[in-house]
Amino acid sequence: MTRLPALGFAAQTATAPLDRFEFERREPGPGDVVIEILYCGVCHSDLHTARSEWSGTVYPVVPGHEIVGRVRQAGAAVSRFQVGDLAGVGCMVDSCRQCESCREGLEQYCEPGAMFTYNSPDPVLGGMTFGGYSNVIVVAEEFVLQFPKGLDPAAGAPLLCAGITTWSPLREWEVGRGTHVGVVGLGGLGHMGVKLAHALGAEVVLFTTSPDKADDARRFGADAVVLSNDRGTMKQHARRFDLILDTVAASHNLDSYLDLLRRDGTLCLVGLPEKAHPAPSAGKLISRRRRLAGSLIGGIRETQDMLDFCAREKVVSDIELIPIQSINEAYDRMLRSDVRYRFVLDMASLG
Repeated sequence: MTRLPALGFAAQTATAPLDRFEFERREPGPGDVVIEILYCGVCHSDLHTARSEWSGTVYPVVPGHEIVGRVRQAGAAVSRFQVGDLAGVGCMVDSCRQCESCREGLEQYCEPGAMFTYNSPDPVLGGMTFGGYSNVIVVAEEFVLQFPKGLDPAAGAPLLCAGITTWSPLREWEVGRGTHVGVVGLGGLGHMGVKLAHALGAEVVLFTTSPDKADDARRFGADAVVLSNDRGTMKQHARRFDLILDTVAASHNLDSYLDLLRRDGTLCLVGLPEKAHPAPSAGKLISRRRRLAGSLIGGIRETQDMLDFCAREKVVSDIELIPIQSINEAYDRMLRSDVRYRFVLDMASLG
């Protein structure tokens, strides 16, 4: 079998810094799209996986699932892409395509398990999938997104994870004009949650422990900023919100946010902490028929809808563009919350 040579950056162990790594992609088939990667966002999930903080990492691992590139080759059966098109690849590169979730366009909940862009079993080559910290990727057409014209490809790359992760619950709970939405945390996910909820017409309040992020939050569209460690101010917002998106990827008490939900309101978790949250009070849920929910990225169809919406509304991520050689420093800065608000790798730096 002819394979496609690739170059990227990989972690060889949980404690080793990421470094140059040569590997192979599968031979492109008639339904595949070969994409030359231009930009790849840096997600906190990349760091969790590279350092095996969620366990289950198989090394070497090439992270990266916020990918924008240019089509280098399209198979004979490919109908939606031509050489030269801009294309995106998010968190998934395949699924069973047959289960109830896949048939409904919710491939992220594929019952046998979706094939994720990295650290997922690769049925073609064996071993595990390798992600977007690389120069090229081969993906089935059904899992490639059309990247809209007019949308900045570098600032748009984080939409493939941070964008869709917040967009999916906003659409599921029908956020729009007249809706009151809270967003907990102003990081990579949180700043997209604020931007998208605002663009959908909701009244948006940011909850943060960082007073210095208030100006940014308002610039992104927040109508108000609340310091979540100020009990008095938090009480002023009691029983007000239809939906609160909790984007924080660290264990914390959820009860103070449940108090802010109106009857039938929902607290939706989209940040995945290394350690479990303390159990919430059942009484806070029962007393007003509140819901505690979770949401995982989004399906391919809704990801395309989100990209098209962002192109119309001119919504992109606030980014810091860096060379691939700075990835280990970027991970250290992410741990210190020293990024506003998403690192994006310029893959031309790979050489």
